[in-house]
Amino acid sequence: MTSIGGFRWGETLARVVVIALLAFAIFGPLANLVLWAFAERWYFPHKFPQEIGFTYWARVFAPRGSALASLWTSVGIACLTVLVTLAVAIPAGYALARLKLPARTLILLVFLLPQAVPNLPVYVNIARVFYELRLNGTVTGVVLVHAAHGLVLAVWIASAAFAAVDASLEEAARNMGASAWRCWTTVTLPLALPGLIASAIFVFLESLDEFTGTYFVGVPDVTTMPLLMFNASMGGNYQIASITALLLLVPSIAFMLLVERFLKADVLAMIGR
Repeated sequence: MTSIGGFRWGETLARVVVIALLAFAIFGPLANLVLWAFAERWYFPHKFPQEIGFTYWARVFAPRGSALASLWTSVGIACLTVLVTLAVAIPAGYALARLKLPARTLILLVFLLPQAVPNLPVYVNIARVFYELRLNGTVTGVVLVHAAHGLVLAVWIASAAFAAVDASLEEAARNMGASAWRCWTTVTLPLALPGLIASAIFVFLESLDEFTGTYFVGVPDVTTMPLLMFNASMGGNYQIASITALLLLVPSIAFMLLVERFLKADVLAMIGR
């Protein structure tokens, strides 16, 4: 009995240690961000800030500050990226889910290619092409780069969402005299809407956090929040960088909670097929 009890205590202790290490790995960097966001003065070898305050928060949210302008630029670009991406992903997803395409698997793999290739050389070549097309340093160029990256998730999720719609419901609507367009707008689209909303949220978050493509295509005229965070970090202004990171974290958490509502288990299962 003693050995069995000792084994249980050892197993419990091992679990506690593993959970503690995971919690430290996850929440340790976040705690450091929070400390830096409110630190007025923090010098080595002090373990905690010597002075805390809201001075840097006031600078970030100043009406004429670059941080607030960068935030609106990031949100605007993310919204435009969602519109462009869904304009392609919805018809493509419906075709892949409903039409008998001979190369369906190959087409889906083509949409995955941007993830299989390292982003850096791709964005360098895109920047060279966009320079010739005079799209460098423009919001249009940045949106196109973000949309090309977001199509990977959008098409796969849209295809899964349409495939999860019961075809018999569409057939019933057609038998009742509904036209193809009315069947699409009143049956297919509403049933697939939760998956499409989840797709839009994923694309929005990808665009909001995208750095590499924005750096090579948008600099110096388009400054988003990730670029501002990078510039602040390189300049040693860790307070501004931390505040920027926390601001980017808020919509990510909020939208991921929405995704949990809209993206059901059956849609996730269809993505894996």
